[in-house]
Amino acid sequence: MKQDIAAIKALLDNRVAQYNRPDFIPNDPVSIPHRFTKKQDIEISGFFASILAWGQRKTIINNCLKLMDLMDNAPYDFVLHHQEQDLTRFLGFKHRTFNDTDLLYLLHFFRWYYQQHESLETAFTGEQHEIKSQKDRLTYFHDLVFSLEDAPHRTRKHIATPARKSACKRLNMYLRWMVRPADGGVDFGLWHTIKPADLVCPCDVHVERVARRLGLITRKGMDWQTAEELTDHLRVFDPLDPVKYDYALFGLGVEEKF
Repeated sequence: MKQDIAAIKALLDNRVAQYNRPDFIPNDPVSIPHRFTKKQDIEISGFFASILAWGQRKTIINNCLKLMDLMDNAPYDFVLHHQEQDLTRFLGFKHRTFNDTDLLYLLHFFRWYYQQHESLETAFTGEQHEIKSQKDRLTYFHDLVFSLEDAPHRTRKHIATPARKSACKRLNMYLRWMVRPADGGVDFGLWHTIKPADLVCPCDVHVERVARRLGLITRKGMDWQTAEELTDHLRVFDPLDPVKYDYALFGLGVEEKF
């Protein structure tokens, strides 16, 4: 690392305390699942909020609110009990390159999945929780989502997988929301099979820029191995909860233009 490890840790710990708190929520996509209390509502709304989380945060939040409204602000109930005619309301929905074809398929997948399972956690861990690494979990989830025979090819670009060498920023963020403890009131700590120590840091352009400046990333480009490199360096600071530093890196990049 380019700078003194103790100094970097002190800086990042300070910013975790500054940003991992409830006043972080309103201007972030995580505000969408925070509208709900039922576990499955949080899972479904959080999934869509993470998948749509690219672009300006205000636009992301507004489109997610629109989507939740289209689902009667009860996503789990809608997924399980909607009728065919209810789906016409989603025609024309769009967020950047994510469109109604992608949305309708994912609703179809969730209905199929939740008819058999209580929680989305096993979509990442496997039925017997046998999948142990984050790389394998994200690969398994991608393959499961597209295991249904009518899966549109175009939707694959919206569900990242390490098998395509993607850094999987949005899904890693989603798993942070679901797995990390609700210590600061932002993450939910809903899932317990996956441990915070096993998570990989979400890497967007802001996190990447700050991490490179601090010497936490040396690998050229941004791919799955780069995200793992960053996370390995963050484990030096906290081996049990390395991804808490996502708050610090993101805050330094977005709020402070570090």
